[in-house]
Order: sequence, then C-alpha cells, then structure tokens
Amino acid sequence: MSNWNFADIWEIAAEIRGDRRALVHGENVRSWRELDRRAAGIAGMLLEAGLGHQAKVAQYLYNCNEYLESVFAAEKVSMIPVNTNYRYADDEIAYLWDNADAEAIVFHGSLAERAERVRPRVPGVKLWLHVDDGAGPCPDWAMPYEEAADRLGSGSDTHVTGPQPRSGDDLYFLYTGGTTGMPKGVMWRQDDLFALLNQSSPMPVPADRGIDGVREVMAATNDSYPTVLPACPLMHGTGAFTAFSCLMVGGCVVTAPGRTFDPIALLETVEREKVNLVTIVGDSFAKPILQALDENPGRFDVSSLLGMISSGVMWSEETKRGLLRHNANMLLFDAFSSSEALGMGSSVSSAGAEAHTAAFMIGEHAKVIDDDGNEIPPGSGKAGRLALGGRLPLGYYKDEAKTASTFVTIGGERYSVPGDYATVEADGSLKLLGRGSVSINTGGEKVFPEEVEEALKRHPAVVDAVVVGVPDERFGEAITAAVELAPGEEASEDELVAEVKQHLAGYKAPRHVVFVDSVGRTPAGKVDYKAVRSLAMERLDLTA
Repeated sequence: MSNWNFADIWEIAAEIRGDRRALVHGENVRSWRELDRRAAGIAGMLLEAGLGHQAKVAQYLYNCNEYLESVFAAEKVSMIPVNTNYRYADDEIAYLWDNADAEAIVFHGSLAERAERVRPRVPGVKLWLHVDDGAGPCPDWAMPYEEAADRLGSGSDTHVTGPQPRSGDDLYFLYTGGTTGMPKGVMWRQDDLFALLNQSSPMPVPADRGIDGVREVMAATNDSYPTVLPACPLMHGTGAFTAFSCLMVGGCVVTAPGRTFDPIALLETVEREKVNLVTIVGDSFAKPILQALDENPGRFDVSSLLGMISSGVMWSEETKRGLLRHNANMLLFDAFSSSEALGMGSSVSSAGAEAHTAAFMIGEHAKVIDDDGNEIPPGSGKAGRLALGGRLPLGYYKDEAKTASTFVTIGGERYSVPGDYATVEADGSLKLLGRGSVSINTGGEKVFPEEVEEALKRHPAVVDAVVVGVPDERFGEAITAAVELAPGEEASEDELVAEVKQHLAGYKAPRHVVFVDSVGRTPAGKVDYKAVRSLAMERLDLTA
C-alpha cells in the first residue's frame, strides 16, 4: 500500500500556491497560505482540548470555508473528520455523534439551538467550536471558531502534528443515511480515497514519485489550476470528494453563500468566479439550471465551464442536451457511485454525443453478480447486484453485521455490494434498476422504482418523481407515482401513464399518480421511500 495523506498534500499546495485563492465563499476569500495557517490554529486547539490520535471531529455546518478548513485541521493532527447532516433532527444528530465517538463539534451559530439540546446526550464531546453566521453570540459552553483559527501569526510554523505521525491509514468518516435506519459511518482510509480521486483528476499526481511528484505537478501548474463549485452540500460525499479532488491539485473551491439551491445565484457565481467545474446531483439540480439559462438568453457567461459532474440521481439525456446547447465546449460527467463504492459506472456526454438516461459504462473493478455471488455474463439480460472491487472502505464504524453483509469476499477478492440492481450489456454498458430493498412486486412481477421514475421524468412537465408500491387486493402491490410538476405546468394522470408505456412494459406503468409540491429529495438525491409510500396511501385512502 502507498501512504498518501491529504494534510501532507495540502501543506505542499500552501507552500507552492501561497497567496493564490484556495477557498471562496461570497466575499470571504482564503488564500492557500491563510487556509494553512488557520487550519493549524484549529489543529492546535484540538490538541489542547485533549483530543488524541484518530479522535473524531464533526463538521455540523452548511457550506462555508470553515468546513474544509476544519477538515484540514483534523487531518493535520491525524484526527478523523465526521460529516453531519444539518437536516437531521435531535435523535439522529445525537445518535450520529454518539455512534462516531465525536470529541469535537464545529457548528454554525444558526444550528446552536439544536446542538445545545443534544449536548447532554454526548458527554464525550470535549470541544465545541462556534462558527459565527450572524445568528447570535457564541454560547458560553462553546469557543469562537475565529479565536482558535487566528491563534497563529503570519509566518508561523503551520506543520502541526499529533501524538502519532500522519499516515495513509488515517481515516475519513462519511456518514450515510440511506433511506431507512439510522446513519452509518463509512470508514475510508485516506490513502484509498486519495488513490481513487487521483484516478479521475484532471492533473493526476504520478503515483511513483511521492511527495516530490506532488511538488513538481503543482509547480508546473501554478498558472492553470482548476476552480470548482460544489453546488451540493459538502456534508455529502459528492460535494466533499469533489472539493478534496480540487484541493489535491492546489485548486480553488468556491461555495455559494445561499443555503438553498438557487440556479440564478449559481450561474452568477460561475460567471463571477470563472468556475471550471460544477458538481450537481442529477436533474434535481440540472433542470432548474437549464430552465434559468433558457429563460435568460445571453444573461450568463458560462464559457469558463469545462465540465459538470453529477452523482447520486438520474441525469436525463434531454437535460444534458439542453445544457450543452448553452456551452458546447464542456463535458458532462455522470458518475454512478455510492458512499461505500466509488466507481461502479460512469458516462461522458459532449455536444452531439449525449449519453442516454441512466446509461453507464461499467467500472473497471465492477461486475454484476447473482444471489450466489457468481458473475452474470454481460449481454445475458439477467439482472443482478452490482459488486465493486479494488480500493474500498474498511467497513461501517461499529457495525460488524452491516459490514459483513455489504463487504463480501468473492473468489478471494473483497467487494462492496451496496444493493444496487442492474443489467450489463455485451458492450459493458449498465442499465440501472434501483435498490432491491425498494423494489415492487406487482402480480408476481418485480419492478424497480428507478426505471419507472426515469420514464416519468421524460415528460416535459415533470420536475421529479418517486415510485412506490401500495397495497392492492388483486396484485399485491400497485405501482404508485408521486409526481412533482414544474411551476405553471400541467399533466394528467393518463398523460403520465401513457408516457411510461411509451418506454416500458405496460405492467410497469403506475396504477395511481398523486401530485405533490415536492418529493422531498435531499441535496444528495436520496428519497425517503417509506415516507412517500405513507403519503401516497393517505392520499389514496388506503391502509397497510
């Protein structure tokens, strides 16, 4: 194994990039030198608070410079960053921090009320760092983040280390909520995560030249490093990993000050900051962006964009084609990954060569397996579960049973099998079918919600759709769609059923359609299928 650690790489970036921009959040700009100095200040405070090797430091923050700054700080002293979903309620937050054994919490002032309620339930927390966002003064039980960040003067030694040397074995925790159950902490070795992100980097580090190779690459690109805007939250893997990839090459990460997705603000930021790459989450982001571009011809200069990348939810061919009309020079990267498996599939679209909806080429280390763990031959048409080998997480923190069920050994090799069903064609292309846990059994036929959702979203009036099964006396379960229409648009139930039947077998078409203001999709593209099912049953006056 190699021994890559993000803190080592980011310190070299600070050394070489110096006063060049590292982080931008509205008018709040951090140079690489400032980022390094402030992260060292926070790191020193973590040590003074009594945190030791691989102690857990939770980011309970909206997108901001302090998010990545505090991640850097934790990694400087071999501690573990822990993402925290700011949408969680008290019980979920308390569970996550207790499960993670969190010892420090970095939180926004606007989240202080919930943090205070949860405090008695997490007695192991030794340090609370309050990031001032104008929501109120720092509580007496916390320390102002700025006080810790600005402890070191200009020119101070910023190479802070913890009780043990940094290592590629140092961990990064990515808590994922899925659609059921409490959050689970996916344990990534930094070395494995770096290697995977480096593979898809526009300026990959030569793996055989070590730290000297990093210096050479950064020095050679001092006038041409990327500016990246994660439009999705940094608390999710898609946003965080995009930011890490950018910082790995000494780039600049831009985050939008708003706390809800605003396509107009995003496009203004792209123009103002000359952003090269935007990270989104499928059509839930892409359709509003396209609508803003179509409704405001010539208003936004998006010529700086070299690409857009999406992961986690469907990104339709029609939307890709529309975006490429506004910038024919960019590439659209659609990644099929999960918190536990990076690189299951991917597609690339360019002007005139747009990838089909939910069509991916299978990843280098991926295959489709049957229930006995045997590989399903490409082109057979048989559905199975996607399994990914290669660089993988160690498992779920403090959950041996879930680790054993997801990370399995097949033919002497370890694989991650998160539960995604797919078929693989003879040419290596994947057709995604969704998670087996939410599949619908209607009249003995197994229907995967995602393929029906994709068909519904082809209708021009549909912004988003979620498909569930509800009790049915004749068929066992009836396919039911919760549909969110674009503002001012109309579509009847019959129209939507007909749309599905144009693309799928008739038995896969919804028997019921309920119209909703929002399907409740998170910024990471996830949906609470259980909640949607309950809503649909209530609307249809059904009982379980």
